Amino acid sequence: MKGFSAADKIVGKAAAMLYVILGVKAVYSPVISETAAEVFKNYNISYEYDELTQNIINRNGDGICPMEETVKNISDPKEALTVLKNKLKLILQNT
Repeated sequence: MKGFSAADKIVGKAAAMLYVILGVKAVYSPVISETAAEVFKNYNISYEYDELTQNIINRNGDGICPMEETVKNISDPKEALTVLKNKLKLILQNT
């Protein structure tokens, strides 16, 4: 996807980190988190959104998205990819 643009329904920091790894040049999303916007700024990825939110909420609506929580204190996209893969494995094992 290097050099391409992407559109996504909701973009938080976890997704933003993956877009950095993919090498996209621009992202559009109706909803984007403040931390995702920060990632895009840091990596010179153009982005547009309709609504900026503080956090991406989980499906139950009672907390932060587990993927967002996983990368909360990570700034390196490669490290984010590693921890996201591990988190996904744990989630799949528990379903």
